[in-house]
Parts: sequence; structure tokens; C-alpha cells
Amino acid sequence: MTTSIAFKPLSYTLSDYRTYVWSICFIAGNILLPQLCHLIPDGGKMFLPIYFFTLIASYKFGLRVGLLTAFLSPIVNHLLFGMPTMAVLPVLLVKSSVLAVAGAWIAGRSKKISILHIAAVVLAYQTIGGVAEFFIMGSADKALQDFTLGFPGMLFQVVGGWALLRLLAAYEH
Repeated sequence: MTTSIAFKPLSYTLSDYRTYVWSICFIAGNILLPQLCHLIPDGGKMFLPIYFFTLIASYKFGLRVGLLTAFLSPIVNHLLFGMPTMAVLPVLLVKSSVLAVAGAWIAGRSKKISILHIAAVVLAYQTIGGVAEFFIMGSADKALQDFTLGFPGMLFQVVGGWALLRLLAAYEH
């Protein structure tokens, strides 16, 4: 089994209804998955679920769907459930936005789905987001938390993201 396949990343315009249909689907995923993970103590911190569907949205459907998902998922979750808290909402918005940009850029440049490409997206948003988190929160411990406690979530994003993107690519033909 090969770990890298060619695929066609999409990029819908803001006037295309599919931009909003796909964004709503991914936002719903980013609402449901965190709720499931929060059933486990520290599940949100360990599995980083609010980023998963932003990764899929941006990698497969481009920057617009990715950014809509990145901005609206944390805000809707906060309004509905109080999570993330207002104190960490800016950090999640920055990390999600960086994830959307990195996912769309790497997918558009490579036109491949591979573990390496998905890992590069996750590493990019976590590194850049971690620096931003350090400046926003003023804490190195908080900035490094996703690399320590959240490592299972990063691993899930890479492996699960790769698997789901491959599944979506199978329906391109």
C-alpha cells in the first residue's frame, strides 16, 4: 500500500454555494468531535479535536472553506458550550487559521495526499501557533502543551487526516 497518492485539491469561490455547504459540514464535525472527546477527562487537550475537520476542509476544499471552518468552529463551540473559554479563544482562532492556510497551501503545491504532507501541515500550525500562544498567554508551558499532552491528537490528525483525505480522493474519479 502506497502512502502517497495524487489528488485534486478544490478551491471554491465565496459566491459558490458549495463553499458554505462544505463549511457547515466541517463546522458540524468540529462541534461533534470535541463533544465526544470531552467525555474523557482532558480529552480536548489530549486529542485536539477542534482542529481535525479544519485540516480536512483546508486540505481538500481550499483556503475559503478552511478559513470559514477555522473561524466559525471555535466561535460556535464557545457560544454553544462555553468551550473553548474566552481566555483561550484567541489562541484557537490563530492556530485554526494557520492550519487552514498551511493545509490549503501544502495541498495546492503538492497535489498529493501523504503522511509526510499532512504531518508538515500539523507541525507548521502547531509550531507557528505555539509561538503565537506563547505571546498571547505568556506561558511556555501552555505553548508547549499541544506537543506534550496533545501529542495523541497530533498523531490522530496526521493518520486520521491522511485516511479521510484518501477516502475523499477515492470518490474523485
